[in-house]
Amino acid sequence: MPAHRPPRPFFTSRLDALPLDVSHADEMAVVLFDPALYVHTGGAPEDADALRARYERQSAGSPDRAELWWNWVLRVRTDGRLAGYVQATVRGARAEVAWVVGVRWQGRGYAKEAATGLVRHLLDPGEDQGQDQGQDLDRDPVRTVVAHIHPDHAASAAVATAAGLLPTGEWEDGEVRWRRDAARGAPRGDG
Repeated sequence: MPAHRPPRPFFTSRLDALPLDVSHADEMAVVLFDPALYVHTGGAPEDADALRARYERQSAGSPDRAELWWNWVLRVRTDGRLAGYVQATVRGARAEVAWVVGVRWQGRGYAKEAATGLVRHLLDPGEDQGQDQGQDLDRDPVRTVVAHIHPDHAASAAVATAAGLLPTGEWEDGEVRWRRDAARGAPRGDG
C-alpha cells in the first residue's frame, strides 16, 4: 500500500504545478474568493484560516493508506501568481481528478493547459521534463483518469475534452463521469 508522499511538480508551457503547501493559503483565498466558482460544485469561498486548516489535512495525506491525495497549486510563470489548483486522488491504477481556475484567470486557456498537463503527468510521468522519472516506481502506474462534471458546466466539459477524457454516460451525485484510459494515448501539447 502506498505511504503518503507529496506529489512531484509538473510543468506546462505557461504554468508551474507546485505541490500544495499550507503557505499557499493566503494567496489561494484571494484566487478562490468568487462565489461564481461554486455554482456547479457547491460550497462557498473559504477564508485563509479555513484554507490553511484544509491544506494541513490535505498535505498530511489520506487516512486510507491505499489512497494518495495529490494537490497542486497553479503558478502562472510570467507573473509568479497563483491562479488555481488541480488535484488527483489516486487509488491503485485509477486517479480521480479535478481542476479549478480562479475567475480572474478564466478565459485564457489555463484550465485546459493544467488539466491536460495533469493527465499527461499521471498517465506518463516520464514525459515531464526535468523530473526524477524513477520516483514513483514503487507504486502501480495510473492507467485510468476519471473526472466528474456537472451536466450544465460547459466550460469544464471543454476542459475534460481537451485533456482527452470522454463522457461515459454514468452519473454520480448529479454529475457525469468522464474517463480516459492510458491505452488511448495522451494528447500532446498543453491544450
